[in-house]
This record gives sequence, C-alpha cells and structure tokens, in this order.
Amino acid sequence: MPVFEYKALLANGSPTNGKLEANGRQDAIRVLEERGFTPVRIAETGGAKPRNQAVAKAAPAAEKKQLFASKKVPFAVLEDFTRSLSSLLAASVPLSRALAILAQETEHPAAKKAWQSLYDMVVDGVSLADAMARLPETFPRIYVAMVAAGEAGGFLDVVLGQISDFQAREKELRGKVTAALVYPAVLLVLAIGVLIFLLAFFIPRFMTLFANNNATLPLITQVIMAASNIMRSYGLIIGVVVVGAIWFGRTWIRSEKNQRLWEATLLKMPVVGPLAAQIAMARFCRMLGTLLGAGVSLVAALGVARRSLGNRTLIDLVNDSTERVTKGESLGAALAECKALFPGSTLEMIKVAEESGRLETELVRLAAVTEITLDRQMKMAVALAEPIMLFFIAGFIGTIFIGMVLPIFSIQESIK
Repeated sequence: MPVFEYKALLANGSPTNGKLEANGRQDAIRVLEERGFTPVRIAETGGAKPRNQAVAKAAPAAEKKQLFASKKVPFAVLEDFTRSLSSLLAASVPLSRALAILAQETEHPAAKKAWQSLYDMVVDGVSLADAMARLPETFPRIYVAMVAAGEAGGFLDVVLGQISDFQAREKELRGKVTAALVYPAVLLVLAIGVLIFLLAFFIPRFMTLFANNNATLPLITQVIMAASNIMRSYGLIIGVVVVGAIWFGRTWIRSEKNQRLWEATLLKMPVVGPLAAQIAMARFCRMLGTLLGAGVSLVAALGVARRSLGNRTLIDLVNDSTERVTKGESLGAALAECKALFPGSTLEMIKVAEESGRLETELVRLAAVTEITLDRQMKMAVALAEPIMLFFIAGFIGTIFIGMVLPIFSIQESIK
C-alpha cells in the first residue's frame, strides 16, 4: 500500500504533519478529513510492491495504454470541467475538494493528470489562475485571465459559468467555420488529384499514338504533353519542394514579427479580411459583455477581452483604446479609433448602450447578431465557391480532353 507524507491543519488552525498508508491520494484525503484535519499538502513517498505477478504485469499494460492515449485535453472535456467546477463552487464546495472530485470522476487520462496537477498546486497554496497558467497546453491565456479576474473579484463560480457558456458558443462558431470550409477543401483536393492522374497516367498513353504517326500537334497539345513530361520526370521533386515550402512557411510565421506581418496582410485581403475582422469583433464583444455581466471592471475586462481577438494588429488597436478608457474616456469614443474592427453603426450602438447603462447586454446581443450574419455570409460564400470550383475542375479536364482529341482528328484527316 502506498505511503503518503502529509501536511495539514488541525481544527484549531495549528499545523501538523506525518505519514499514513492509503490506497490512493483520494483515500488519504478522506482519512485526514475523518481525523478532522484540513489537508494542505499530500505527497506519495513510496509503498509496497505488487503482491503477485498479475498485478505486476498490469502496471506495464496500464503504462502502455497511457502511452497511446491522447496527451492533450479535448475542448469538450475542458468545457465540461469548467461547467462542473462552476456548479461545485456555486454549491459552496471548497475549491480543493471540487478539484479532487473532478480529478476522480474524469476518465480521460490527460484530463485526470491535469486536474490532479491543479489540485496539488492549489493545496500547496497556489492560486487557481497561477496553477492554470503553469498548464498552458490545457488552459489558454484568455481562460487564465478570466479566472484571475474572478478570483480577484470574489466571484469565481460566476466567471467559470460565463467561461463555459463562452466556450459553448465559441465551439459552435468554430464548427460553423469548419463545416463551411469542408466542401470547398474536398473539391480542391479532388481537382488536384484528378489533374495529377491525367498528367501522370492518362496523357502518356496518347503520346505513343502521336509519336507513331508523326502528326503535327496543336500548341495546346504540346503544352499539355510538356506538363505531363514534367510531372512524370520531376513529380517527386515537385512534391518535396511543395512540402518544404509548407514547412518553411509554418516555420517563418512562428516568429512574432512575421506573424504580425501575416495577420496585417490578412486583414487587407478583399474577402478574407472583413470576414476575419467580423469574427474577431464577435468574440471581443461576447467576451467583454460576459466579463462585465460577471462584475469585472471595464478596464480589467478590456484587458482580458482583447486577448480573444487573436490578431496582433487588432490587439494593438484595442490596447490604445484601453489606455484611453483608463484615462477616463468613454468606451464608445475610445473604440472609435478601431475602424478596422468596429463599423460606425456598431460604435453608435455601443455609445447608446453605455449611456443607458446596459452595455453588457448590448455587447452580447451585438455578438449574437454578428454571428448570425457571419453564418449567413459563410453559407453564401460556400454556395458561390461550389460552382466556381466545379467550373475550374471542368475547365481543367475539358482543356486536357480537347488537347488530346484535336490531334486525333488531324491523324484521321491524314489517313484519309
């Protein structure tokens, strides 16, 4: 049986420490609570070895199962954790106890490890926000910032509930964007696959026919045959170059300077730029309204909400607005400089809502309206992309077909 070394508080508040045997960490906590102790720190120091070979063989099997399990906490599991923790805290369950319950109940290996780490750090005296900040692969920076605001204001359960609602809407918006891009992506892959097949396998069968008849080939046929020769001779090299270019692009964009340049260029693109700005505005408005509704001050809420924009160019614009709000300027007037993010009509609605004292409600409503508009625009874009891509696919195939058929007519004429 494992041995745990503990540090706890007695009923009168005086500290105590010692060792005890327990079946696991949760069992050790239960034993200490039955003794009337309040656990502060519990660490496993050792224990007995498995009593038989079956138990000994089970350990490597469990380790192997953990090895192939996902090491990242899924978005859905994190959302469920957030909502459950909010409910437990709202029911006056102590934070450490709530974390212990969630760590025990989850079945996902990565989540169990993360929740247990949170519990260990909180029991050791670390704040929940700081503990989450030490697990950046699980908790995004904006998540940590919202938790820090809730802890500072004394309404952590409310903020966690707002985070879970925000996560649900964020997941829905992300799902709509992904669903809108699936069909065009499939068509693009299909077009590339058909083009490669025609150039590498279909056209070479005609080359022998044309060579045997010494026919004069039209220019379009010569171009297609040249492209086929390049594909068959240098196809592997072309593939390596394409993969290398993608890898270089991903590496290049990782630096902050290049990422800023890319994000600024993205905003200037004709169709993609306005769409990206609308998505960022919807996230910003929903986050800011959520925080204000939870009781976070305007300046602190702006500091957290700006991180949800995801574009450094837009974040810099909002940073300037935050400084102006700190100096006493109204939110509507401060955001007026962010023309790339907020249209004039949106700014007017924010100004009116601020004057009437219903800013948080109006921001959430603006986010909902913008998301509906985005959904409609994406559906329209997909509806337009489908015939355009089909037109290009038919154009490629038709051009190759015509280029291969024209010489056949020439050969028939020469035979006659």
